[in-house]
Order: sequence, then structure tokens, then C-alpha cells
Amino acid sequence: MRFVFLGPPGVGKGTQAARFSERHKLPHIATGDLLRVAIKEETSVGLKAKSFIENGRLVPDEVIIALMEDRIQAPDAKSGYILDGFPRTIAQAKALSEILTRNGVALDCVVYFSLDDETLMERIVGRRTCPDCHAIYHVSYHPPEKEGLCHCGGILFQRKDDVPETVAERLAVYKNETSPLITYYKNENILTEINADQSVDRIAENLQKMV
Repeated sequence: MRFVFLGPPGVGKGTQAARFSERHKLPHIATGDLLRVAIKEETSVGLKAKSFIENGRLVPDEVIIALMEDRIQAPDAKSGYILDGFPRTIAQAKALSEILTRNGVALDCVVYFSLDDETLMERIVGRRTCPDCHAIYHVSYHPPEKEGLCHCGGILFQRKDDVPETVAERLAVYKNETSPLITYYKNENILTEINADQSVDRIAENLQKMV
């Protein structure tokens, strides 16, 4: 089973990908994680990515695509995987299609998690992170027992990516670059839309019905 999980930042696709991965024993492949590992291990692709990031530039498609091609051809991905955060552009989607065709396989489904901007903003801006154990809380949906403190004792903080101005920018980039993928995959007849304005468990149930 080969899946792509699409959706705006804060929609919860990473949470669902992790649960789906555990249930079906499929690798959860997230672009951000791949980049971090490649940079840490100083692979050739990782060093290229690092040079762009250190200069405040976006990592170009060809670097991301090379990283992803290596990962989806790893032994643990032979029977399938869940792609989270890739493809992010039409160019990446076309490159993925070419890679899959060369390997004689195809995507089984692209899942689009939809949610309105107002709810997305509320979800992201309310997030608080622990610098010590990396636990994530939410001021409304999942508050800590003691205000401002993690269960491990760490002082919770709001990431720079989670402040309103940055969130608005991230959503704008998503609409400009990633939203066209919805039409692209709809035309390929492999897109399924799931309303993400539901509980985590309900969304997981809806995902399970697709298998």
C-alpha cells in the first residue's frame, strides 16, 4: 500500500500517518525527518540541503526528490509506505510518478485532509512545546496539568513557526504551492478527501475504511 497524505499545516496529517503506520506496519516517511537525518549523517544530499538551509533558502525540488527516491527504495519500503509532506509541488508530484513508474508500482491513494483556515489557525497558534522531552500540548484541546509546565517539568514555549504571523505565511505558501496538488490527484482519480474537523479517533476510523 502506497499512500500520500496531503493537507495544510496543523491539519493533523502527521498524527494520522503515525497511527496508520503503526497499525499497518508501513514506514511513515516525512520530508522534514528525512532532511534532519541526512544533514546529521552528512550524506551528499544532506550536505546539499544544509547549504541551502544555512543560507536561508528553500531546499530545491531536485534535492528533496533525490532524498525521497533513496528512501522509498529502501528495503523496509518495498511493500508500501505513507508519504507525509511530499510531494509538495506539482513538479515533485510528477517526479514521484516517474520514480514509481520506473519501479513498476503506483500510488494506491492520496488522502487530502481538509479544514478551514480559522480552525487551522486556532490549532497551530495554541500549540505549546516542551524543550526537554518535546511533548506537545494545546492551550485549549490538550492543556498541561500545571499551566505552562510539561509533565516532565520543562517550561513550555510557543515555537516561532506557531505565532499568528508565521502561520498566516505558511498557509499562504501552502495555498500557492500545494493546493494545486488536490486538482492534480483528483484528475488522476486517486484522491480521497477526509474532513479533518473531527476527533483523532473518528478520522482514523474513516482512514481505516479505505483499506
